Amino acid sequence: MVDPAWDIQGLLDYIDGEEMQLVGALVTHYHPDHIGGSIFGHNISGLAELMEKRPVKIHVNEEESEGVRVVSGVSQSDLEGHAGGDEVRVGNIDIKLLHTPGHTPGSQCFLVESRLVSGDTLFIGGCGRVDLPGGDAEQMYHSLTQVLGRLPGETRLYPGHDYSDKPVSTIADEMRENYYLRIGSLEDWMRLMARPSY
Repeated sequence: MVDPAWDIQGLLDYIDGEEMQLVGALVTHYHPDHIGGSIFGHNISGLAELMEKRPVKIHVNEEESEGVRVVSGVSQSDLEGHAGGDEVRVGNIDIKLLHTPGHTPGSQCFLVESRLVSGDTLFIGGCGRVDLPGGDAEQMYHSLTQVLGRLPGETRLYPGHDYSDKPVSTIADEMRENYYLRIGSLEDWMRLMARPSY
């Protein structure tokens, strides 16, 4: 399960209805809308509820472990920290963990064959914010251009939020159409990121 939050029981009911077995949770980053916790006076169910109902190992980037623990309330022993490039095997499927800092220090994406789950690093037609605590515009530029932008063009993109008129894209389409991937230099990128957003 990737970024379990909001309706933990509904997710578990779906898994059970499909006769699947939950073996772990993959976390893209520590924001409460992805792992549960409290934000703007709202309590979002997430990892803590999952661990009460069906404890599994939670796979996080090693730079995100402390943030995930603090935000979600899970125990450090529930977490398995990974470096970029590590793989998690589920059955006969290898999931490659790509460290893509910028939105948060330990943001990571998940590559399964030619499919990418990109969390809040890359959206269809956009990218994650860098003006929140832990965000870093220069790191985001490198994550987009040196990590995700170098994936094969046919790689299918599944972002962490549906902000587009289509739910799936490809890296080739994003390289052609996504303004944030078309910015040529770090200097231009930093000038863009320095502008106030409204």
